[in-house]
Amino acid sequence: MIMHLDVKIYGKVQGVGFRYAAWQKAEELGINGVARNTDDGAVYIEAEGEKSDLKKFLDWCYHGPDTAEVKKVGADFSRELANYNEFGLI
Repeated sequence: MIMHLDVKIYGKVQGVGFRYAAWQKAEELGINGVARNTDDGAVYIEAEGEKSDLKKFLDWCYHGPDTAEVKKVGADFSRELANYNEFGLI
């Protein structure tokens, strides 16, 4: 079952390749969506895919790439699908 996941990652996550690493992980898991930096220093990701793959992706978000220092992760599975057809970086 395809689901939508919104994730916001806080900590030292900008300027450390977090979005690029998220794109690589999404490609590996067959997840579509988008990742962008936010004005408050976080990274916001919308991801769509199979629930089991999204859970793996979310688990990865709790640590991210080695260069990141994740302090907090907020996640929400309740939104409707946006029907992304690839994973993009903004």
